[in-house]
Amino acid sequence: MKFTFKNGIHPKYHKELAKDKALEEMPTPQTVLISMAQHIGAPAVPVVSVGDEVRVGTLIGAARENALSCNVHSSVSGKVLAIVDHVTPMGGLARHVEIENDGQYTEEFLPTMTEINAESVVQRIKDAGIVGMGGATFPTAAKLRPAKPVDTLIVNGAECEPYICCDNRIMLECAPRFIQGVELVMMVLGVERAIIGVEKNKPLALKLLRSLAKPNMQVVGLESKYPQGAEKQLIYALLKRKVPTGGLPMDVGVVGLNFQTVKAIADAVYENRPLYRRAMTVSGGGIDRPCNLMVRVGVRYSDVYAYCSDPDTTREYSEIISGGPMMGHAQANLDATVGKGSSALLFLTDAEINKKPLTTCINCSRCRKVCPMNLMPMMFDRAMENADVETAKRYGVMNCMECGSCTFVCPAGRHLIQSIRLLKKMVKESK
Repeated sequence: MKFTFKNGIHPKYHKELAKDKALEEMPTPQTVLISMAQHIGAPAVPVVSVGDEVRVGTLIGAARENALSCNVHSSVSGKVLAIVDHVTPMGGLARHVEIENDGQYTEEFLPTMTEINAESVVQRIKDAGIVGMGGATFPTAAKLRPAKPVDTLIVNGAECEPYICCDNRIMLECAPRFIQGVELVMMVLGVERAIIGVEKNKPLALKLLRSLAKPNMQVVGLESKYPQGAEKQLIYALLKRKVPTGGLPMDVGVVGLNFQTVKAIADAVYENRPLYRRAMTVSGGGIDRPCNLMVRVGVRYSDVYAYCSDPDTTREYSEIISGGPMMGHAQANLDATVGKGSSALLFLTDAEINKKPLTTCINCSRCRKVCPMNLMPMMFDRAMENADVETAKRYGVMNCMECGSCTFVCPAGRHLIQSIRLLKKMVKESK
């Protein structure tokens, strides 16, 4: 049986650049700049002041009350230097706490749990500031309180975007801890089945996970196709259940979590460790040393680049991408800092970038044929040219997950995803 979904694309994956590079701990620079907006929802509120001494794991940003929000913790020990507005990888501004690293890494973790049950684990996840680490950064504690009954936990280990290999390294190097995390989440949800989906281009990880999985955990080899890791597509691939338009996974009895998120839950419960670091891939033809790093939040992208570069033979790059090349965000410079959702930092050369000249749509319908949501991206492009919000809504623009498959295959070089993002903004403003 093939575990996959309809449509999608097969880009060049470029995983060979970093997939065999073991995780290495990146040395933390003299200062870090930690964002209060590392999650979907309301930014955290700084609870420290300039001059305060903090430790690794000290709460520096508290989740806003009565809002979708998340705690933020210090990733180093040292002194608070400033609380400033600073650019984020998404291009906006957010409050950041700048901390001088004393190099001691003195820890102030969460208290040891006296009892492990569903309620205490959810509270621990909330206290630890855990979010979805696949890129969406939805606060995990809120996700584990579904409003409808669920029967299946799906763990997303597809890692389908080109270049990115950090989840694969977590699978290979931290599998026992991950399995503990799966058990904890199953207990919280009260489900008797977990399905761990891993693309078949990760054979070593599949073999290891199958050897460690408990009887109520199924490790499934997914077809390698983009966007296999998208939530709705993954649910369909594994269970053949279709999440309704405008619906959520819980509408079909499912809760889905990213691989690193599940491991972070186990770390919080068994090591009392809040979420202040993550694995990320640094790759692309424009970096001297593609690698997989454990990086603390607040480290500047410029420091990551310096660590992975050889000053004597530094390669030239044309584009910087925070995240994957399909759904990531282009960076104007290296001023932004690592956050909980920073899965990758890519330095791409001219040869790796699609520079098709922009021409008129030729009505080939390739974008429709590859769209995993069965939408008609060419209609959105036309609607954008005419600022036609009603047509965009009629064709379901809000159902687009912005995977970029349409832009990838367009022979006319149309900026389809940019059109769709602008249309979504116009639809929201029209309400």
